[in-house]
Amino acid sequence: MTSNWSGAAGRTAGAVTGSSAPVTYGLIALCCLVFLTGPAAGLNPAYGSGDELLAAQRAYFRRWGVIPADLSEDPLRAALTPATALFVHGSWVHLLGNLLFLYVFGAMTEERMGRVRFTLFYLGCGYLALLGYAIDNADSRQSLVGASGAISAVLGAFLYLFPRARVTSLLPFLFFLPLRFPAWIVLPFWAALQWLAAGRAGAGPGVAYLAHLVGFGLGFVFAWVCSGRTTRVNSAPATAPEGENQP
Repeated sequence: MTSNWSGAAGRTAGAVTGSSAPVTYGLIALCCLVFLTGPAAGLNPAYGSGDELLAAQRAYFRRWGVIPADLSEDPLRAALTPATALFVHGSWVHLLGNLLFLYVFGAMTEERMGRVRFTLFYLGCGYLALLGYAIDNADSRQSLVGASGAISAVLGAFLYLFPRARVTSLLPFLFFLPLRFPAWIVLPFWAALQWLAAGRAGAGPGVAYLAHLVGFGLGFVFAWVCSGRTTRVNSAPATAPEGENQP
């Protein structure tokens, strides 16, 4: 199953070049490495081509992705899959969309939280987001892969930590005119869209909106509980393009 979401990301060029976020950049590098060596990239000749490549991709996603029905049938093995699925992506667009948002939101969030706390936060919230989706779709045998649940948690934490950060958004219904809004407007609006879409989502392959909502909520609560009001930053500058993610 793939998950597709869009939103606005933000930060200045100076913040990007001057940041120190080794965990964020390490996660980006790891996701790239896993993708490039797997069948989804289509670059490894060991997986063949045509129908052989498609079969390899399906087998790969079933092995490393989350299959909700397996949680009740084979819980010991299935319990590990939300951790591995965080680093597996289904296409180039899926990978690049996710990593764009991890890059622009993750570095600032990591700097505020600290490396160890951010690592535990990212892995834990990502795991629980995928697990929450799997529990709600317990009969599904579609593979769920991607980092959108974890990155949604980063968005939730960013909202709490940097609510007034200026975010540049490209809105399709306004002919992609770039407009700047504070994070406290953009990110809740994105979450509301996920909520509405989750209510209309059917069974089968599609967008894992529920994983986004679970991750976003967990991220906000984590930042609220662990950071406290005294560590909140209300005026971090931000700017970046709108992107689209497909776990």
